Amino acid sequence: MAALDAVGGYRCQGALGRDRPLAGAARGVDLLVIAAPDDAVAEVASMVEPVDSTAVIHLSGSLGLGVLETHRRRGSLHPLVPLPDETIGSRRLMSGITFAVAGDPITRTLADSLGGRALEVDDDDRTAYHAAASIAANHLVALVGQVERVAATAGLPLDAFAGLMRAALDDAVALGPRRALTGPAVRGDWGTVERHRAELNGMAGHRTELAAYDAMVGLARRLSIDAAVGRTQSSAAVAGAERVA
Repeated sequence: MAALDAVGGYRCQGALGRDRPLAGAARGVDLLVIAAPDDAVAEVASMVEPVDSTAVIHLSGSLGLGVLETHRRRGSLHPLVPLPDETIGSRRLMSGITFAVAGDPITRTLADSLGGRALEVDDDDRTAYHAAASIAANHLVALVGQVERVAATAGLPLDAFAGLMRAALDDAVALGPRRALTGPAVRGDWGTVERHRAELNGMAGHRTELAAYDAMVGLARRLSIDAAVGRTQSSAAVAGAERVA
């Protein structure tokens, strides 16, 4: 709500907590935002008496519009950015991010007002979309956690690897994951990989560390194979064009 207040054009009436009656929450407003945890959205929506002129939207990335079925105007708006607290969250919501939207057109209007990009995500695609979002945020942070633990065994701080991580992520976004991938799995340095595995196997919590490492090596190998196939197909297409010419 603070972000909408900041961009202007909206007059927010504040939040209703768990201890407040919700039946009349949709009266006298153009928009009602349900910012409850995923498992509570349907219950909260059902407690609000429908008002045909009021749009009711939720902020969940994993839920479709069915949880708002009692309301005529319904939609969803999910920001693709971490929101750790109100101050940081308000700033990030206005930083030109992507919003996944569905349903009532007011969701696109809100994304535009915040200076963001609206992408339509249908109900049938919500689970895959949210899985991708969770991997992009939660799994990435968990992977950084492993970097921190393994680096600590060599007496190194996490920030020593910050430049490497930022550059790798920037390359993956700018060039695409296939072109950005580097390291032993791409080069076929399997002796190096086995030395890594042996080192991880001797660490505390080795089963978790080794399982995570093996999983990521598998994904890196898959990516490198996909890249090689893509290069072969591209070369064949160029050769074919030369023969025709």
